[in-house]
Order: sequence, then structure tokens, then C-alpha cells
Amino acid sequence: MAEPRRPVAETELAAFADPEARDNYRVLLRFRERLLEAGTLEGCYAALFRGAGVDLPPLFVDQLAHVILRNILEGCEAPLMLRAAELLFREQKATLREGHVLLADLETVEMHASGSRYGGLGKLIVEAQGTLGRVELEVLDAANATLYWERESRHDTVISLGFGGAALEALCRVLEAWVAHFLAIAVRVQPVRAIEERRWAWHVGLDAESTAILNELWQGREVDAGRMRRILALFRLEFGDPATARAEVRGRPVYLALSSGEDDVVRLKPQNLLLNLPLHEA
Repeated sequence: MAEPRRPVAETELAAFADPEARDNYRVLLRFRERLLEAGTLEGCYAALFRGAGVDLPPLFVDQLAHVILRNILEGCEAPLMLRAAELLFREQKATLREGHVLLADLETVEMHASGSRYGGLGKLIVEAQGTLGRVELEVLDAANATLYWERESRHDTVISLGFGGAALEALCRVLEAWVAHFLAIAVRVQPVRAIEERRWAWHVGLDAESTAILNELWQGREVDAGRMRRILALFRLEFGDPATARAEVRGRPVYLALSSGEDDVVRLKPQNLLLNLPLHEA
């Protein structure tokens, strides 16, 4: 701890009797070297997705995004923006209720389902009855958003991605801030009900499923209704300065999509916005 940048030789790691401990330290040291080489958290994060591939566990990547967003949203007094920002580093469970898509923190949902949220007694109930009684998590909207301040560390609030809703607009503002922070460009993100253009100029999937679906639609291939229903939100992104975009797409919007997987889990990949926007080389 006194010398956090001190080189660590392989012979020192070999002194650990537990092979898993040696491997864990190697991962941590690789993370440290990436940080030192990049010089900033943002530089480290961006560099992970350039080159041979990500060589750190997903938890490290998510925590980097978490810390960076904490910096981006420093002083933010809009609780729905902070809750929406959690989508960029915490997986969400999607549920359709009365025509609205609700997103709840996946880890919290699983904790409730396993009974561990309630300690040993809860686990016994699960083992005996197979499930706990239905747990109602608070749905945040504009009227009760201040509840977030007292519960942010518990990750037990739900947001609705309904079109025109406050949470969806909050997510748009978060995506704009993310792009501005990393790329130093202004963009405007707005939710849309559908992509009206038959041959749109560019798209970015905010997750693996959205990327696959948008690619197939753009290529003119038919996507079955079951997969189409996984699309939870569509967005239209426009550049504040049209010259920011490549010449072939200048003046035209970029469409974004957010989807859930077959397991109804949303795994938003914010790095896609940094790597796949059609930016002018200059």
C-alpha cells in the first residue's frame, strides 16, 4: 500500500500457495497497469475496447463506467437521471406490465427471489415453498422521484421506459452527457416510436441484441415478432454540429435501440456509443 505503483515480479506471485489467489492478483495487476498506462479512468475505459479485446472481468468494466458516470453527473439534482444512469453499469430485469416496460435492478430481483434479501429465514421459506411472496418494488416517476435519494445504494427502485415518460427522457440526457464527456461533442438524443426511414443512414445498438436486430432490419431481412418485441426503446441521435459526422451521413439522424435478451435482461453497453458513432476523422 505504501508503494501502489511498485512493480510485482512473477516470483513474488509464485509465493502464494493458492493458485486462484495468484490469478486474482494477476488480474488486479493487469488492471493497475492499464490505469497507469492510460493515465485517466476514461482513457483506460476507452482503451479496453480498442485492440485485441477486453482482458478484464466484466465487473471491472462496469465499475469503471460507474466511477466515470459518478464524475459526469457530479452535482446532478435529477434523481431520475441518476437512476437511469444505472443502466450503463448494472444489468436490469425487464417486465411488461399493463403495456409499460419496467426495469428493475437484476441483482436486487435475484436477491429477492432467492430469499437472501430477508436473511436465513427468507432462504428457508424459499426452500420450503419454492418462492417468496411477490415483492413490490417502488416505481419511480416525476412525482415520487425524490425517493431515490434515500434508497440509491439499495438499488430497489424501478423505472418505466414508457414512451414520453420522465425516465426515458432522463436516459436520453444521460446518453448525451456520456458522449459529450468522452468525445467532446454535442448530441441530441430523443425517443421515437419507430424508425420511419426505410433505408436509414446509420444505427447503433446499445446492446448485443439491438445490434443484431437493427443489422438484420437494415439488410432487409425479416425479424420475427418475438424478437421485435425485445426492443424496449428507440432513439434518434442528431449531432449539434453536422460537421462532426462523416460526409455520407451528414445531416441525417443516427438511430439507437435498447433491447432485452431472451432472458429479459437488459445489458446496455455504453462503449458502443463511443466506438460506433459515424464521426468525421478530423
